[in-house]
Amino acid sequence: MTKEKDVCEITCINEEKVTTISEKLSKENPFEVAKIFKALSDDTRIKIAYALSVEDELCVCDVANIVGATNATASHHLRLLNNLGIAKYRKEGKLVYYSLDDDHVKQLIGVAFAHQKEVAEVE
Repeated sequence: MTKEKDVCEITCINEEKVTTISEKLSKENPFEVAKIFKALSDDTRIKIAYALSVEDELCVCDVANIVGATNATASHHLRLLNNLGIAKYRKEGKLVYYSLDDDHVKQLIGVAFAHQKEVAEVE
């Protein structure tokens, strides 16, 4: 029994599609987009992002308890998310509150979790 190959057996390039997509891609910044996905590929950071998508704003102490980490560890992850433009913070007295940077990030998290549920249902 032979396995079906998942690669083309011949080379056949659609020049129009390749040119159109290459031109569009050259106007974008895939390196910066990849950094967002790399940041969210860590299970602690995706938990944090999910928590912030459910609740508009959480203090560092709450985030730490949600993800089962110390305040220092949660702060480290939140700082990284902030540096990449995924989260933002505000300080109120001695407390620091984090939220997602904007609705695009919230939508991204929502779509990722919805997709994961669909994939799990198919398996």
